[in-house]
Amino acid sequence: MAILVTGGAGFIGYHTSVRLLSRGEQVIGIDNLNPYYDVQLKKDRLADLKSRFGAAHSFIQVDFSDSAALTAALKPHAISRVVHLGAQAGVRYSITNPHAYVQSNLVGHLNVMEYCRHNDACDHMVYASSSSVYGSNDKLPFSVDDRVDHPMSLYAASKKADELMSESYTHLYRLPQTGLRFFTVYGPWGRPDMAMWIFAKAIVAGEPIKIFNNGDMRRDFTFVDDIVSGVVACLDNPPPDDRKPKAGGSVSPHRIYNIGNHRSEQLLHMVDLLEQSLGRKAIREFLPMQAGDVKDTFADIDAIQRDLGYAPTTPIDLGIPRFIEWYKQYHRLG
Repeated sequence: MAILVTGGAGFIGYHTSVRLLSRGEQVIGIDNLNPYYDVQLKKDRLADLKSRFGAAHSFIQVDFSDSAALTAALKPHAISRVVHLGAQAGVRYSITNPHAYVQSNLVGHLNVMEYCRHNDACDHMVYASSSSVYGSNDKLPFSVDDRVDHPMSLYAASKKADELMSESYTHLYRLPQTGLRFFTVYGPWGRPDMAMWIFAKAIVAGEPIKIFNNGDMRRDFTFVDDIVSGVVACLDNPPPDDRKPKAGGSVSPHRIYNIGNHRSEQLLHMVDLLEQSLGRKAIREFLPMQAGDVKDTFADIDAIQRDLGYAPTTPIDLGIPRFIEWYKQYHRLG
């Protein structure tokens, strides 16, 4: 039996696949390889998986928002668990391309749940939510017990909708699911649309970096290895169907966890560490807050610590140099 990883050519999908393959699992990755960011980076991730793990890793290019195509692609395979990480990402992109989010994040999420529901062998679906669901909440740190009724972007709204759809499916069909609210993930093989990559590229090129809200922002930066540890711990421990309240409040076999570093860091400290790791100073351009963004994020990880022993180990002082080391190697920088 294999584990299905959607978004298998993506940042977190790649690292999750590495962890699972390294412990001897069979992994099937699916991805539509859309051009939201550089497709070559996605192909390079897949090539690395193939070179390191050979036939233990299979890849299928398919759009999971196409139900018929998804069903046909997966029909020959025996899949016991699903890690649903594929989605249309990005807060600001959702403002200019809203239909992409409805198709991928809502229709796609439904299609993956439908696949699991009709697959008798599937006993757990872990799916990606986002810290963006906390929206305009100003109580820190963000807890899974907080209300999340005021999203500040369509991306955030789509992720909250995914959580609600999963709650309905666990109630109706008793399909165990675990939703994970990720907090600002970074690390090797990361996404070029994320601030850390954008800043590093600009600093190397001697170009200004745009710092919004005049730098008065904080983020719970979470190193990708810590994220994957949480994903795999959840995958290995499906929520029981015992009608008792779980993290996030469900009495169905559905849990929701924050996965963060439990440290809220000043954005300008992140810039300082990038400068130190690159050996170059940034040209800082301070700007007002941009639409759809939030000022602060900070993860309360008590629930996943209590239930699964999750314990992040990588502060940004260690994680950023590791990202920059990979960034230089990937781009062949001296």
